[in-house]
Amino acid sequence: MEHSPDPRLSKTTDSRIALFRPPQPSWRWLPVFRRNLLVWRKLAIPSLAGNIAEPLITLVAFGYGLGALVGRVTQDGTTMPYILFLASGSICMSAMNAASFEALYSAFSRMQVQRTWDGIMNAPVRLDDVVLAEMLWAAFKALFTSVVILLVMLALGISHSPMLLLALPLLGLAGIVFSSIALIFNALAKGYDFFTYYFSLFLTPTMFLSGVFFPRDQLPRVLRAISDVLPLTAAVELIRPLFLGQWPARAAQNLAVLVAYAVLGFWLALALTRKRFRN
Repeated sequence: MEHSPDPRLSKTTDSRIALFRPPQPSWRWLPVFRRNLLVWRKLAIPSLAGNIAEPLITLVAFGYGLGALVGRVTQDGTTMPYILFLASGSICMSAMNAASFEALYSAFSRMQVQRTWDGIMNAPVRLDDVVLAEMLWAAFKALFTSVVILLVMLALGISHSPMLLLALPLLGLAGIVFSSIALIFNALAKGYDFFTYYFSLFLTPTMFLSGVFFPRDQLPRVLRAISDVLPLTAAVELIRPLFLGQWPARAAQNLAVLVAYAVLGFWLALALTRKRFRN
């Protein structure tokens, strides 16, 4: 005797599929982005100071302090001053941190604490548009912070390569990658304390394994294998040669890594955010 399928199971399956349907954004993300920009303008100076102070202090302290002891470093057969090595890595790290902070603490405040997202979606704006706007806004802040730091580096004479213009879209892409990843944790968070896991278990290991402070070829084989698939590694390997006036050796491969992280990260973040709002 044949049994008909349980309609409850079918409904559950359809619900899960709907959560992971492809993103369906429209140009309605633009007013949400503009709203964040207008609010940020009131606090732009203290916000910018907070974002650039730590990376600049790190650059000066380690670049000139530790750099005087280290002198020059060699990676992949290329020798360079340590301060240039550090600067090219720290600007990528700055993009990662700025995007992460905005897509975690600020986005969570708008989503959960202030209920700004609920108010926005009372207008004809879908959740897909709101999440896209938050991702692009965090990436914009990451790029803006990185440009300011890059200008300081140019003023210090760390590099004068005209190829640094190519670093700007790459830093923007890095901002998109890390804002997308951060929005995954934003969708899962019950409170601000949850973000400690993201910083302790993801950002900190990423920072130390991606070749920001020392060449990756000094890492043990297992850690080097982990390092090879980290998004910050791809960003550093794309941008560091530009500081030297060189073309990245594995440009297509590293660019593909960043694009894959950006697409999959945003898709998963959107699916988890849909689930959160459905519940």
